[in-house]
Amino acid sequence: MITHSAPELGSAPRLALLSGQSAPALVSRHARVAAKLAAAQREVLLVSSLSDPVTTPHRIDHANLRRGVRYRMLVPDHVRITAGPARRLGKLAQAGALIRTMPAVPIEALVVDGVFAILPDERQDDIAVLRLPSVVGAVTELAERLWPAAVPLTASDLPDTAGPAVRDRELLALLSAGCTDESAAAALGVSVRTVRRMVSSLMNRLGARSRFQAGVKAADRGWLAERAS
Repeated sequence: MITHSAPELGSAPRLALLSGQSAPALVSRHARVAAKLAAAQREVLLVSSLSDPVTTPHRIDHANLRRGVRYRMLVPDHVRITAGPARRLGKLAQAGALIRTMPAVPIEALVVDGVFAILPDERQDDIAVLRLPSVVGAVTELAERLWPAAVPLTASDLPDTAGPAVRDRELLALLSAGCTDESAAAALGVSVRTVRRMVSSLMNRLGARSRFQAGVKAADRGWLAERAS
C-alpha cells in the first residue's frame, strides 16, 4: 500500500509512506529502500545506528560506489569493535565510502542526492520518503554539523577480530599504569614513533578523541581486563 499527501496537479508527491503490509515487512522495506538507492546519481548520506534494516548498508551501495556515487556515513563508535558491522563497513570503506563514527547517532536517515530523505517509521513496518526541502535540508544540515567532530574510519582501522592484538593490550596496560611513550617504547622494545602510531591506531579503532577517552573505552570493552586475566 502506498499513501501520500495530496500533491498539486502535475507535481511529484512530497511525502510517501511505503507500507510492507502486503508482504513480509522487513523484506518489503529493504527492497523499496534498495530501489530508491539505485536511483542515486551524486551522493548518498547515511546516518545510522545500524540497528534498523532501513538504514543498514545495502548490496546496492557497492554497485553505487562502483559507478561513482559518493557515500558519506555516520555510525556509532561501537561498530569499530563489533565484528559483523566492522567487516561490512570495512568493505564499504575499501570501495570508497567516507565513514565517520561518533558516540551515538541522533537519527536514522538516508538522504539521496539532496532531493529526498528516507526515514524508518516508529512502528517498524513502514518507511517515509520525504521530498519536502525543509525536511531534507534539516536532516542534511544535522549530518553536516556532526560530520567535522566525528572520527574518520578506514578499512585499516577494522581488524579481522573484534579485540586488540597482544602487543596492543600490552601497550594499553603500560599506558594505563602511567608510562610515558618513551618508557612504553622501552618496555615493548620498539621506537617511540611506533608507540605513537600504535596509540593513534587504537584511538581510531575505539573512536576516541583523546588518550584518556581511549583508556575509558578500552576498559569498557574489557580489553584491559582481558590482559590481566
